[in-house]
Amino acid sequence: MQEQNFSNHARYHGLYHFITAPLVLIGLVGSIINYTNSAPENAYSASLLVLVFFILLLLGWIVRGYGLKAQDRAIRAEENLRHFVLTGKLLDSKLRTGQIVALRFASDDEFPALAAKAAAENMSGKSIKQSIQNWKADHNRV
Repeated sequence: MQEQNFSNHARYHGLYHFITAPLVLIGLVGSIINYTNSAPENAYSASLLVLVFFILLLLGWIVRGYGLKAQDRAIRAEENLRHFVLTGKLLDSKLRTGQIVALRFASDDEFPALAAKAAAENMSGKSIKQSIQNWKADHNRV
């Protein structure tokens, strides 16, 4: 597997990102076009088709969000435990979930100091990732 770093750490799920989501968007646009071009006697069925594709879009977005929230909770717990093992203290409560998710890429050597800096300076997730010198790969998040 390729070594992970800031420039290549983003993960995509091919079936979701490149097939399902675009097809649902195309279906929504097509159903809207169909609705605007439909005869008055077909407006009801055409509007139902728009509604179906809109609901599919919302469902995909919501379900994807649920999975990411569950992963965020697991990462928060893992990184809190890692920080406790390394320092004997829990992570600073000022750290936001996005910051902790970014900190997971830091090696054990730089993790405690970077976590303290991120809390003190309210660093963004992107700037935290860019500050990492020794990248620790995470191949589990989708």
